[in-house]
Amino acid sequence: MKFNVVCKKLYNYVRYDLKEIAFPSSLPDPPHIKKRGILSWKERFLVLKEASRLYGASWVRDIGPELRPHEYRKKAESEEDKPNGEKGAPNEREPSTLEDLAVAAKGGMESLRPALQRVYMTRASAYRDALRSFIEGYQEGIHQVMEKKDDHKSQGADTPKGSN
Repeated sequence: MKFNVVCKKLYNYVRYDLKEIAFPSSLPDPPHIKKRGILSWKERFLVLKEASRLYGASWVRDIGPELRPHEYRKKAESEEDKPNGEKGAPNEREPSTLEDLAVAAKGGMESLRPALQRVYMTRASAYRDALRSFIEGYQEGIHQVMEKKDDHKSQGADTPKGSN
């Protein structure tokens, strides 16, 4: 009897559990997710065309109006709203380090290396300047302590020992 139970459990394990362990089934979609319909050949072609256009444009370092036309339209409108004297104003901000790295990363390894070198050099110079100012402050503190000791010794030498 026990042998039959063991065989049945082993059979069920191999039949159900081992199959699920070796080849797990995916979880079902949540109920609020709606499945997309099958695309026609024309729709597939349009999707492929748009995707390849965006992919090709992403390899360009300067992302122009063909990739983000709405942003360029806003810039053009804001420049038209300004008076003539303010168009080339130095009011435009310099791109942040993160934006610079993002644009360089899209340009490939050749443009990413100089951008990373600039980041590391600015960090190294900031670290060097901070270390230099710390050392100067530390030396000033040492000089102040030494001057206090010298003043204290000279005052002790000027006064007679028994006058206290």
